[in-house]
Amino acid sequence: MSIVVKDITKIYGTQKALDNISLEIIPGEVVGLLGPNGAGKSTLMKIITCYLPPTSGDVTVYGESIHGDNLAIKKMIGYLPEQNPLYQEMYVREYLEFIAGLHHIENRQKRIVEIIDITGLGNERHKKIGALSKGYRQRVGLGQALIHDPKVLILDEPTSGLDPNQLAEIRSLITEVGKQKTVILSTHIMQEVEAMCKRAVIINKGNIVADKHISELSGSDVNTITIVVEFNGETPVGKLKALKGVNNVRKGEGENIYFIESSGDSDVRPLIFRYAVDENIEVLSMKKEEGKLEELFRNLTK
Repeated sequence: MSIVVKDITKIYGTQKALDNISLEIIPGEVVGLLGPNGAGKSTLMKIITCYLPPTSGDVTVYGESIHGDNLAIKKMIGYLPEQNPLYQEMYVREYLEFIAGLHHIENRQKRIVEIIDITGLGNERHKKIGALSKGYRQRVGLGQALIHDPKVLILDEPTSGLDPNQLAEIRSLITEVGKQKTVILSTHIMQEVEAMCKRAVIINKGNIVADKHISELSGSDVNTITIVVEFNGETPVGKLKALKGVNNVRKGEGENIYFIESSGDSDVRPLIFRYAVDENIEVLSMKKEEGKLEELFRNLTK
């Protein structure tokens, strides 16, 4: 195992942030650490990276205990915290040289060139970090986490606040890095986990409430089907809810779009078409979505 978390508890005063949790991660696995705000995700990451001691329990990283040689563990881990701590007045290349020096990296200049290429910072390398967009600052943060070629990469909310283009670029970068390293990715955005991770661990109130492969979590564990329908005019939500087999109806952000939820053993599409004919409205589009990770997340963290 690359990471073994065993019976970890963390208490802040009277608050129990983590409650006797255990977890194992194999080498080369990309794991999404999910949970609402305050669930304990960041606390667990800080314990794994030796930034924070647990109240009880142990974590081993490739056989090294957090209660032993902390420096040995830190050498094996690349960490990007949620608040990316960059020196705004440093130039990109200057900052990477500084971090490389802290790690005593041999062939330092060669490694810096490699990291600039990997993170796509070539055109920005002579700019000050403070002048970069948030997407490029995240790339610099990933660069510092990767520069010493760690076995484990731990990323806390790495895509928070990015625009769609930046989001796609960072996703692609993390996915590529994840082919060679063990990655723990903390987020509360379901699409991020489905796009980048093989496995999801959901934490709620300091406890692990689910730990499975993405395909298992997004399919069989959620016995819900959502039909997304666009009508050519507005229709009362109450009438759609009254259809046999419909459990819930949500009005979408788009004009006259409705999300109609039913259980997995009930196909309500014929009833929706019949309703449209009876009400003399047109169905412009209709698509079926199987139960999603987002639905499971809501069910487990209510």
